[in-house]
Amino acid sequence: MLSVLIETRNDEEGLARTLASLVGGAVEGVVRDVIVCDAGSADQTHRVAEHAGCHFVTGGIGAGIGQAKGDWLLLLEPGARLADGWIDEVVAHTARQTMPARFSRARASRAPFLARVFSSNRALAEGLVVSKRQASALAKSARSAEALARGLAARRLNAEIWVAPPK
Repeated sequence: MLSVLIETRNDEEGLARTLASLVGGAVEGVVRDVIVCDAGSADQTHRVAEHAGCHFVTGGIGAGIGQAKGDWLLLLEPGARLADGWIDEVVAHTARQTMPARFSRARASRAPFLARVFSSNRALAEGLVVSKRQASALAKSARSAEALARGLAARRLNAEIWVAPPK
């Protein structure tokens, strides 16, 4: 079972797009719960989360990890969308691996070469699948989901993600 954590701040539109791509995982029984970790939104982010049946928590990623029911966590940026086929790949990974994993960027979502070289990479741009135990340990020193994911060695999944546009 997988818990999805999405850290937000004034991202109601992006959150709705991300939640829509998770519906298949919920129908298949892979996604156990979705937790929206809010960092002080002033828009309608909480309403989007509540209408979609998500748990809405304040207090950062640590609070979300504490409420997660799954043994594995999927951390996503609001606005990121998982492509078809992600469910089987994540299930296979969590059944055989103990290390974190990231999705592959969808071809149309990839920036040109020079843009990739000279831009700052967002650690959660490709999402992150990590065990709850490892995420709990990392969250003690990380103040955000981005900080938790930064510098973490991860396997590349054979499933694609449409990266959220930069803010």
